[in-house]
Amino acid sequence: MDTSKLFSLEGRVALVTGGSRNIGKWIAQGFIAQGAKVYISSRKADVCFATAHELGPNCIALPQDVSTVGGCRDLAAAFSELEPKLDILVNNAGAAWGEAFETFPESGWDKVMDLNVKSPFFLTQALHGVLKAAASAERPGKVINITSIDGQRLNPWETYSYQASKSALIFLTKRMAARLITDHINVTSIAPGAFPSDMNKAARDHGDGVAKRIPAGRIGREEDMAAAAIYLASRAGDYVVGETLTVDGGMVNANIGGESIDP
Repeated sequence: MDTSKLFSLEGRVALVTGGSRNIGKWIAQGFIAQGAKVYISSRKADVCFATAHELGPNCIALPQDVSTVGGCRDLAAAFSELEPKLDILVNNAGAAWGEAFETFPESGWDKVMDLNVKSPFFLTQALHGVLKAAASAERPGKVINITSIDGQRLNPWETYSYQASKSALIFLTKRMAARLITDHINVTSIAPGAFPSDMNKAARDHGDGVAKRIPAGRIGREEDMAAAAIYLASRAGDYVVGETLTVDGGMVNANIGGESIDP
């Protein structure tokens, strides 16, 4: 048994949505460090190109808004013009919305559900051909959905569509996994806890205070997210199918008090 290359991504091609900042960027960095060629997509073209330049020649920008089915198909078409095969897809682009129950708007419901649930499904569908082209029993393709611990337990904030969307995506991961494993494509998800990001401003702006309520005693670091994604994307994760990997310092599974870490 040779374990020296279990986490290598040499020769692999990856696409990361929402890859220009925060969790998506950290995952892209981790993949590149392990030898992958990584395409990143985000809605803001200037930020997408700037991040690709920062991450180096093995990072290519493909700016696209994937909040609609048309946008998902456009991204898949743009990718397919450049690459015949896709080894790893990370569905990371997402949105959140918080508002009181009495005034929570339809727009806040639809925006979040469309981007967080609908888009991962239809982008994967649009890329199915190039994913199958890269996949084999010996080296399965990978689809990694970025979910959240807010899909696993309640928080006290009125983020109705966000919590519903992440719960839905966790179960959609299982349903997609059951179908795509027949094409040698493994579908999994990562459920992050408190990581400093534009979506989790509490962890970003008040990390020390948030850390006191996390069993591990700290908020998540860039390497924690990169490591989880590398594990699932690499040979190390080839026998993991339909699973959600919770990366949260123990908030869901080792938290006696149940305190919230959200903004």
